[in-house]
Amino acid sequence: MTVVLSVDESRSLSERCLQTAGYSAEDSAIITDHLMDCELRGVPSGGLPRLLSILERLRDTPQPAGEITLLRENALSASFDGGDQVGYLVAHKAATVAIAKAKETGVGVAGASNTWMTGMFTYYMEMTTRVGLVTMAAGSSVQAVAPFGGTEPRFGTNPMAFGFPSDDGPVIWDIGTSNIDHAKVSVCMRLGQPLREGLAFDEHGQPTTDPTAASSGAYTVWGGYRGSGLAVVIQLLGMTTGADASPVGMSGCGFVIAVIDPEIFTSADDFRRRVAAYADSVRTSRPVDPAKPVRVPFDRSAATKAARLRENRVEVFDVVYRTLREAADSPLAPPPRHLSTAGGRPRLSRHNCRAGRTPDRTGRLAPGVHGRFDRERGGGREPRRPADRSSCGQATGGFGGHGSHASGVSRTD
Repeated sequence: MTVVLSVDESRSLSERCLQTAGYSAEDSAIITDHLMDCELRGVPSGGLPRLLSILERLRDTPQPAGEITLLRENALSASFDGGDQVGYLVAHKAATVAIAKAKETGVGVAGASNTWMTGMFTYYMEMTTRVGLVTMAAGSSVQAVAPFGGTEPRFGTNPMAFGFPSDDGPVIWDIGTSNIDHAKVSVCMRLGQPLREGLAFDEHGQPTTDPTAASSGAYTVWGGYRGSGLAVVIQLLGMTTGADASPVGMSGCGFVIAVIDPEIFTSADDFRRRVAAYADSVRTSRPVDPAKPVRVPFDRSAATKAARLRENRVEVFDVVYRTLREAADSPLAPPPRHLSTAGGRPRLSRHNCRAGRTPDRTGRLAPGVHGRFDRERGGGREPRRPADRSSCGQATGGFGGHGSHASGVSRTD
């Protein structure tokens, strides 16, 4: 079952949860803006369900996060220690600084380590293209994906993105180098629903559709040997920030962003015009299927967001909504480990070697918690309920599918 909220209702719920958990109003707004962007762009696994992972991570980490600290800086670059703060804040800071340097000198580069969950890179691409700048970003993370031909994890889901401003909306390409990402696996675990075939191995190297087994094994790499090579390169780029090659649990991610003012090479106004003209030429390519015209990266994403803003509609899984309502009123209240009515005891990921209650790489609580989720929790106003989403493979946003909007072929096509 799902519930339907307005955009303002969704945003308010998220900010209440984050402020109850201890975030300032300013930081809550930054994180919420990112989560809502995912919801509106048709990437629900990166939206409000991901907020549960943030709350679980906070509740389950013994030491509070530190400050985001500037380690090194010159006219062109800056390096940050994220202080184990959530990546939505750390990457936002890095992008902001890189943009400022590019405006001043023509080029700005920023890197950050010691962070987690940097979200959908499209968000940072829009920050830069909105002010007429070209940008690229890459991020390394916990080893969760098997290299081509292997069954054991050796690199992260490792997204990368490029953004180009134009007179007719930006061209943004944002991909993950795995066939499924942590957010989708986490949603499937919460709902007790299987993954699609071909997306993961269990810890013994056998193909699996069980999301819990996948979290203890490895996800498959996107793009065969080409995607595998790209993922290795991104892991190495993340390491330039000081990030570990194999961080433990949901921690130790690396983030790099480079921003360029096209004015250092050519007329920025002319560049934006030519980008728009080129994008149109790609769209007018003769389609294989006349009913499916060719798209440029970001076309679907921009159209989906515009439509959902007009409709003022955000769909949220019922169990996610009810748990967030409780979390909004209960400081650091841990959401249930497993939200399906079947109950269960998810296994500890073998990548979580720290003792105690360490979150695993999907953002879930590490120790198993018995019990059933009571669907009657909550109270008050009940939003509208559309039809059920029958499985992760069928859910809006393509949870667990090839070519879905938050992993694989394109995260923001």
